[in-house]
Amino acid sequence: MVERLTPKGYLPRLVDEEVRAVLETSAAVLIDGPKTCGKTWTGLRHSRSAVMLDRDPDARLSASVNPDRLLEGPYPRLLDEWQTAPDLWNAVRGACDDGTGPGRYILTGSAVPADDTTRHSGAGRIRRVRMRPMSLLESGESTGQVSVRALMDGDACDATRPDLDFSGVVDAVCRGGWPRLLGFTPVQAQAEIRAYFDELCRTGVSAVDSTRRDPVGVSRLLASLARNVATEASCSKLAADTGGERPVNRTTAKAYLKALERLFVVENVPRWPTHLRSRKPLRGAPKRHLVDPSLAAARLRATPHRLATELRAFGFLFESLVVRDLRIYGQLSDSVVWHYRDGDGLEVDAIVEGGDGRWIAVEVKLGGAQHIDSAAGSLLRLRAKAAADRIQPPAKMLVVTATGFGYERPDGVAVAPLTALGP
Repeated sequence: MVERLTPKGYLPRLVDEEVRAVLETSAAVLIDGPKTCGKTWTGLRHSRSAVMLDRDPDARLSASVNPDRLLEGPYPRLLDEWQTAPDLWNAVRGACDDGTGPGRYILTGSAVPADDTTRHSGAGRIRRVRMRPMSLLESGESTGQVSVRALMDGDACDATRPDLDFSGVVDAVCRGGWPRLLGFTPVQAQAEIRAYFDELCRTGVSAVDSTRRDPVGVSRLLASLARNVATEASCSKLAADTGGERPVNRTTAKAYLKALERLFVVENVPRWPTHLRSRKPLRGAPKRHLVDPSLAAARLRATPHRLATELRAFGFLFESLVVRDLRIYGQLSDSVVWHYRDGDGLEVDAIVEGGDGRWIAVEVKLGGAQHIDSAAGSLLRLRAKAAADRIQPPAKMLVVTATGFGYERPDGVAVAPLTALGP
């Protein structure tokens, strides 16, 4: 039996399956995602040796002088936070060409480094796996009774009422899916997340590409993003919304957003193309999302009590939570999450599209019969438009709620609480 470096107390992640599959066929895998989402522990779980580059200055120095030396060790070998020693990329790429076999290197990264550090493509050698904070299933707050993969197959939706009530969902939004914060109260978790934001504004956004950026300006832009989460706010609107005596201008805001995307903090949802050659993703505005809704909640200082009483604001954060989990669940079946809006004003919160073209249309509502009826109406209108445009019909139309049971309506629309969803 091969001994792995699985950390004590490790909670299994859905990407474990994906990492394992990649290592069976590829020489190297890159696990990328935001800081503290659990990449290191997942990398250790699949490794037999490791170099922790962000904690070991001697290793970083060695990487700049003789990067090949750091590749020596039992396979799979973890190179944690490789972007702090970017010379390793080409060394790994070269080592993958010697034909030794698959499953040799695991790289983790919390940022996309400057383009010149990856100018030699890893295509065919290094496969990428995106990792995000924990879904509700991974944190033990979803039953997983309603499978996204099964819905894509057209299966019926059926689930009992989960134990997590509305206040528990509010707490989950405020705490987020950060593994080390799972045992924290929402107040404790938000204090930690705000400290993370402070560090991100102070050094993180500048360090990603060695470009000096104004910490105050970055902080204001993050506040603007938090206020506009789950909306199609333009870059100009985000800039204008920064406020202050000297608002961030559009060009600067665009540069900050690009840096935040490279840090995996911002992860927008593009508009659904509907056709293979459609230009809608290029022309349509994306929906603004942070990688975890707890980031927006913390930046807004939105306590659970305040969110529970300001349901309109909470609705946007809940939609962001749903998008986060749909991305995590859909990734296992090669699915992509989009949003839909057309010229007639019809909007659908999320489209989960599989690699084979099948798709699920999703509307997000906190609950209530009237709101569910309204959401179902939007989904049925989209299905009718798809038929008129000769697009294959959705495999499932789904309304995701905060609480309640999972069931099928007589009109064919499924209803399920987020706390019952799984891959």
